[in-house]
Amino acid sequence: MTLYNPPHPGEFIQEMYLDPMGLTARQLALKLAVAPSTVTRLINGEAGISAEMAVRLSKALGSRPEFWYQMQFNYSMWHAKRSVNLDEVEAVEIPPGAEEVA
Repeated sequence: MTLYNPPHPGEFIQEMYLDPMGLTARQLALKLAVAPSTVTRLINGEAGISAEMAVRLSKALGSRPEFWYQMQFNYSMWHAKRSVNLDEVEAVEIPPGAEEVA
């Protein structure tokens, strides 16, 4: 099921963790062992969650790394489906008997 305009993971972190817990981006950065600017870019929606960040968030905030990575995937895919121009993209003809992937 595709979400309608899923939130950026940084927005989710801000609303579900930082605000309720009274934490700053700098304090979270210390817990994650990353630069404060890294967390600030994430919170502001200027950066996404990498696999490495997903693992760090998992340890610092709970949840599985896959949760954080999937949240980023859902956000990125929703926006890509609405912004990528496919007018010049063509389907590859797959010969009979060849296996399709997906």
